[in-house]
Amino acid sequence: MKTDRRSLIAAGLALGAAARAGAQTPPPAAAKAPPPGLPQPVETIDLWPAGAPGLPKAPLTETVEERSTDALVTDRAVLGIARPRMAVFRPDRPNGAALLLAPGGGYHHVVVDKEGYEMARWLTARGFTAFVLFYRLPGEGWAAGPDVALADAQRSIRLIRQRARDFALDPERVGAMGFSAGGHVCADLAARFAAKTYTPVDAADRLSARPFCAAPIYPVVSMDPRYAHPGSRDLLLGPHPSGALEAAHSPDRNVPDDAPPHFLLHAEDDDVVPVENTLLLRAALKAKKIPVETHLFQNGGHGFGLRKAIGKPLAAWPELWRAWAQTAGFL
Repeated sequence: MKTDRRSLIAAGLALGAAARAGAQTPPPAAAKAPPPGLPQPVETIDLWPAGAPGLPKAPLTETVEERSTDALVTDRAVLGIARPRMAVFRPDRPNGAALLLAPGGGYHHVVVDKEGYEMARWLTARGFTAFVLFYRLPGEGWAAGPDVALADAQRSIRLIRQRARDFALDPERVGAMGFSAGGHVCADLAARFAAKTYTPVDAADRLSARPFCAAPIYPVVSMDPRYAHPGSRDLLLGPHPSGALEAAHSPDRNVPDDAPPHFLLHAEDDDVVPVENTLLLRAALKAKKIPVETHLFQNGGHGFGLRKAIGKPLAAWPELWRAWAQTAGFL
């Protein structure tokens, strides 16, 4: 068989990518075989080369729970994340923009499929490179406490920028999107990207952690008990936080003058995370004259992602985000 130089180079690049992927922690395991025809990630990026800092005293065991009873639908949740990492979804034709996805889970776990892999597939079909973040959970005893997920998000943005050439990315155009408690991770990152939440470990940490744009989707925002999601608040701050601690971890109270543009989305009938969370964040952004696009839908409940939006007016939300992203210069 004749082999030309181009083929050899391509093979070398493929082997290099495989070697990088093989050296990393695999994605969360599947409790059952995934549905046929849906791409599963094979490439991951560990966030901390020497292991995540501030290990809990009690060892963690990563556990994946399958919550779906439908053989054709997976709905996994992972907890005990001792090795935080990103699962990488590469498009066939990269458009140069990357999105860090922070799925929800009430800070009790991180969902895998609904707000992670499904959104990543939607994005890669449209040219975006997607990185699904499996972040550490603050209630599991990490030394960084309520800053632990933010530290993972900051480190993720920096690593994506450092490896931009590997993914055919513009290092400036790295955005963030998060859902529910992952929306808090996203909003916290957009507000406190410059906060020193960990000791630098390598050259990546000299890069900015500011996302180009942020999209907190039905997000947990306020830690004020009047508006907070009780479970997220308790796991993030503990049972009896001070007013100062509540303020420090409410993104609406920490918006800087140089916050990135925001896309906000919420259903007004959300009975898990009140819509006031999005309204408070919008008001804070407007007060700082930060560009913000807000979409409120009458119906949709909580946690709709893509799958639960089908057949409803809010099914238009991903394309609304993409149109906004283009006007914001992300595309």
